[in-house]
Amino acid sequence: MKLKLSFAIVVFVLCTGIANAQMIRHEKNQHHRIKQGVRSGELTAAERKKLALQQKDIREDVKEAREDHVVTPAERKEIRQDQRQASRSIYRKKHNNRER
Repeated sequence: MKLKLSFAIVVFVLCTGIANAQMIRHEKNQHHRIKQGVRSGELTAAERKKLALQQKDIREDVKEAREDHVVTPAERKEIRQDQRQASRSIYRKKHNNRER
């Protein structure tokens, strides 16, 4: 019984760690995409500002989710959804034929 409980706890901790790493990786990739868009001239200053605010909101959501040291599946789902929306926003703004 104790062995099963210990195994379950280890699996839970590993899964949570993997999910947190994925959240951080998405954030870094999106930051890199925004930075590249600014350098290449695909993003205007106003677009960069809006995307930066969107990234800040996601970081705040992650921080709030981690406050109680447990990121619930519902919180994780909401964060992933926000990250997907941010990714779509970055793509749209980089490909809207506006230049600085």
